Amino acid sequence: MASPWETELAEFLTNLMAVQDETLGVLTKKCELLAAADSVGLAELEPREADLVGRLQACLTRRGELLEQASREGLPSDSIQSLAKALPGVRQTELPSRVKMAKARARLLQHRSLTNWVVAQKTLLHLSQMLEIIATRGRGKPTYDRGEPVAAGGGALVDREA
Repeated sequence: MASPWETELAEFLTNLMAVQDETLGVLTKKCELLAAADSVGLAELEPREADLVGRLQACLTRRGELLEQASREGLPSDSIQSLAKALPGVRQTELPSRVKMAKARARLLQHRSLTNWVVAQKTLLHLSQMLEIIATRGRGKPTYDRGEPVAAGGGALVDREA
């Protein structure tokens, strides 16, 4: 029979891993939408992201509660991993392996988030370069002015060349 601690930790890990799986799916979809420059799809994804942020925050709160309770009972309270390893019983080998799986998923989520950030940054850089080309009519501004007036006016895409 499982101890109350084993049941609590197993329930916590089940919830955490479910949220992690959903978050991974959303981040994967977001990467696809970013690459496709689908702003409508990105806007539609926002409510799911907000919901997942709330659920991840609830997991974090629950983690804190579990560790505080463990501290009061004299059990290891520095991490869920150390708490799971310290529990005696039949499922003692199962809990640490589930904690390792949750940690691996967290690392994967960090990697996917970083990937999305890089895609977004590259997109912004590309857009700023396109705006610069439009603003300068495709001509780079000289580093040193030779006394010649710099041409003023709109972009080459909207104005007729003089």
